[in-house]
Amino acid sequence: MPDPLHRLSDLRLRGVTCTAVEVPLRYVLGTSAATVRAAPLLLVDVHTEQGITGRSYVFCYRRSGARPIADAVEDAADIVRGERIAPLSMAARLQRRFALIGVTGIVRMALSAFDMALWDAMAVAAGVPLVTLLGGEPRPVRAYNSCGLGLMSPQAAADEAERLLEGGLRAVKLRLGYRTLAEDLAVTREVRARLPDHVELMVDYNQALSRVEALERGRALQSEGVAWLEEPIRHDDLAGNAEIARSLELQLQLGENFNGPQDLLRALQAQACDLVMPDVARIGGVSGWMQAAGVAEAHGIPMSSHLMPEVSAQLLAATPTCHWLEYVDWTDAIAAEPVKIVDGCWPAMDKPGSGLAWDAAAVAKYRLA
Repeated sequence: MPDPLHRLSDLRLRGVTCTAVEVPLRYVLGTSAATVRAAPLLLVDVHTEQGITGRSYVFCYRRSGARPIADAVEDAADIVRGERIAPLSMAARLQRRFALIGVTGIVRMALSAFDMALWDAMAVAAGVPLVTLLGGEPRPVRAYNSCGLGLMSPQAAADEAERLLEGGLRAVKLRLGYRTLAEDLAVTREVRARLPDHVELMVDYNQALSRVEALERGRALQSEGVAWLEEPIRHDDLAGNAEIARSLELQLQLGENFNGPQDLLRALQAQACDLVMPDVARIGGVSGWMQAAGVAEAHGIPMSSHLMPEVSAQLLAATPTCHWLEYVDWTDAIAAEPVKIVDGCWPAMDKPGSGLAWDAAAVAKYRLA
């Protein structure tokens, strides 16, 4: 039997399979932008000539997003089919090939999903967890619960917040963006009062406010026991976010909409935030994440994740300024072995790759036509 290094050097891409599913959410997610009751996901399986499969997935936001993302993944795979798997060089080459379309949005998500699956295949071939392949060590990563806590009555939000502490979680995220500041404060105070003192409470506006509103509401929230203020205004208004970051003691969190590591660098150069939380499907997959992690480390900025906890936990374990993992349970409905939070953390994983494996029957049940 060949050793792992030999298997890696011989690992070649045979093809890719994309499967769109829509999984039910245990907790409805109502934000200032939309109400989400089911999550459309695109599952990506990379196949190699050696019979090893690498897996990843992305949250498509809308059902209509799955097909074009899949088309772009399949196009990318066709470009490098038959080649030895080398994610960093493949990522650079594919960005050049897609440059005229623009490596953003659907294209960025497709290339990120493909990159994640390539890295997963390499780690599986090496017989080690992804974090080990990246030079880190498997370890627990503390998590906050981002399921639910959408826009609802103060009493309902407080009840749900208590339920979200399962598994010993010590932090939850609350969506804000009600019509008035008074409503925002009422919900925040009800939830904060119901949570134990040691539990942190993050708040997220999903870009709902103007600069003036953000400053007013941010100042009001500073004395309400909140851990961070997330995306109060448009994520790409760097000057406005910098003004908010300068004006508030409350830490400002940005990052889920960063399009590649360059966006993260531009935000930090503009001093537009105190914290960053890239989305692995928008930052450029594993390759883009590790570049972004180096930028965050150079600036001394704590780095958290956005969605896709299976891969994000592995990446955060290899991130020098690791902060918080955003935990959602969306893949539990289709995972062969759903991961459970232990003592408030995503547990250290000892399985090869990212540990992703699908329940074929469940995938068939939730598959989108």
